[in-house]
Amino acid sequence: MKREKTLLVLVSLFAFSFLSPFCQAEPDKKADLETLRNTGEIFAEVAAKVSPAVVFISTEQQVTQRLPEYWNPFEDFENDEFFRRFFGPQFRQRQQQQQPRERKQVRRSQGSGVIISPDGYILTNNHVVKDANAITVKLADDRELKAKIVGTDPETDIAVIKVDGNDLPTAPIGDSDQLKVGQWVLAIGNPFGLSHTVTAGIVSAKGRTNIGLPDVQFQDFIQTDAAINFGNSGGPLINIDGQVIGINSAIYSSSGGYMGIGFAIPVNIAKYVYDQIVSEGKVVRGYIGIYGQDVTPEMAELLGAKGQKGIVVHKLVEDSPAAKAGIENGDIIIKKDGKDIESWDTFRNQVARTSPSTKIDLTVIRDGKEKEFTIELATRPGQTAQVDEEEKEADKIGITVQNLTPELARQFGYKDVTGVIVTAVEQGSPAEEAQLVPGTIILEVNRQKVEDVEHFRSLIKKSGNSILFYVRQDDISRYIVIKLGD
Repeated sequence: MKREKTLLVLVSLFAFSFLSPFCQAEPDKKADLETLRNTGEIFAEVAAKVSPAVVFISTEQQVTQRLPEYWNPFEDFENDEFFRRFFGPQFRQRQQQQQPRERKQVRRSQGSGVIISPDGYILTNNHVVKDANAITVKLADDRELKAKIVGTDPETDIAVIKVDGNDLPTAPIGDSDQLKVGQWVLAIGNPFGLSHTVTAGIVSAKGRTNIGLPDVQFQDFIQTDAAINFGNSGGPLINIDGQVIGINSAIYSSSGGYMGIGFAIPVNIAKYVYDQIVSEGKVVRGYIGIYGQDVTPEMAELLGAKGQKGIVVHKLVEDSPAAKAGIENGDIIIKKDGKDIESWDTFRNQVARTSPSTKIDLTVIRDGKEKEFTIELATRPGQTAQVDEEEKEADKIGITVQNLTPELARQFGYKDVTGVIVTAVEQGSPAEEAQLVPGTIILEVNRQKVEDVEHFRSLIKKSGNSILFYVRQDDISRYIVIKLGD
């Protein structure tokens, strides 16, 4: 009897252990479904919160297309005496009538943006609005507003545009430095013109550089698998708290479409550019004056810093802040302000985002010994940020100009001229009414020779409601009058 009871207990224990998972399957399944529902609700709430601040941006750019030259089927006979005698005059006349012509076209493009202030400041990509003559912003409530470029920064691919408005919906700004790989993110934008599309994914990686964007000098991209396509550029990448943590900028693709890898500019970089443009009228970056590279284990050992990580200085700019402080070629910089240096790209980006005149402390290894240096940053020379420094000038005339470089002179066929070249003309502006077109050289303003963009702006600022331009287009020079009205 005792043996039978023992067997019964063992059988019961076995049955319980075997059947227990099946008995719990239904409750666990319900719990999993509830978790999924909660996740979906969070995504829906975040999308509903941020979508009103996401805008659809459409741009127009006036371009001049050169039509193909007239085909000459008798080219091989032009030097033949018989041909020239009997057909030359008629043929030459026809050739003159068929000279290469130019045709003006309007090139249209689109992208996304996010409103970050109630009075209408919008973050987007530089490549979305670059060289645009007209920008239209469409809000979630279908309102369409004209926008103007406040400033652009090609070196980070960030642009700030503005529409006139009050109490516009805005998206809160997060802290991209706190972002972690594996966290959920949403991308909101207008891919292929499909308004306010929401896609979800995770942060796949941080600090991506060298992704094939040569014009973007300061790269520190967030990589995500949230679907990003044509038209998403400039839209926000947001976390599950509904905060903007990136500005979608590029994709990795061999087909031109989404392949699971997208890149966003960290919002801390975008915010730095925005603050500089709005408050200073231009982007100013810190400058130290060194060129460096990541230290390899072999390099560290040969330079007397075995096992150390950091960057090695391989070129020092003469009279730069670093040179004046005593930094030398071959120095290995291992710390900035007491924190380990991860890579050359990270260090370079940190310096660029630090205001000039700021003092930074560097820990350096030289000949196997640690040394400390304090360096006061200067302003980075040769700033390439394109900023509308005189917004009133653009309002009045409706043109964008830049210095006439040798490359531009060759491109447009100009020789031995100085002035500024018109790169964009706003539709409906006084400049368009005066028939100014991109490629025109402005040689004089009110009988004063134009030296460069800064000089041009100063001359415009001193002008009245009528401005006399002396311009050159192709081989023709002429005077035109820009009337600004009352």
